Amino acid sequence: MKIYINLRGIFVVLILGILIFTGCAEKKAVVTSDAGPGQEMASTATTDQQSAMASEETPTQDTSTEKSVDLEKMARMRSPVSDINFDFDSSSIRPDAREILRTNANYFMRHRISSIIIEGHCDERGTAEYNMALGERRAQETKKYLINLGIKESIMRTVSFGEENPFDPASNEEAWAKNRRSHFAVNP
Repeated sequence: MKIYINLRGIFVVLILGILIFTGCAEKKAVVTSDAGPGQEMASTATTDQQSAMASEETPTQDTSTEKSVDLEKMARMRSPVSDINFDFDSSSIRPDAREILRTNANYFMRHRISSIIIEGHCDERGTAEYNMALGERRAQETKKYLINLGIKESIMRTVSFGEENPFDPASNEEAWAKNRRSHFAVNP
């Protein structure tokens, strides 16, 4: 009888230990994106890490903006999923973007992806309303292309940011070309 009580005690302690260690596992959110062909991003950060990063920012707005842009660019270089870019005032998918979408679709099919948010972005030219509509058309065209490549429609969602979240805040043709994009936020 004592042996059974001792074994039960050991078993209970082992179970509690396993529950404690697995319950404390850090949950990460994965956000992926890319500025264009060849550049990639994967940003994994917990809410605690994000709040710690926010509290470390300097009080001046310019420095904190530069820091966040630099962190975003560094994170973009690690992602297996790439953004696609668009021509001025167009939602048509370019030939180079088709290759990127094929690569992204292969990645989505090889890995268990629970959701994909396709964000449509524009450069700063045009009205805010027009850019929101253009961003939505870009996201929808990207979604349609991925559906044709075999990605389930049920895991994809689209959203338009218009000109609100530029990848490059400069006001020149090079920056505008980077800002005309569809960005992928992927949750594994």
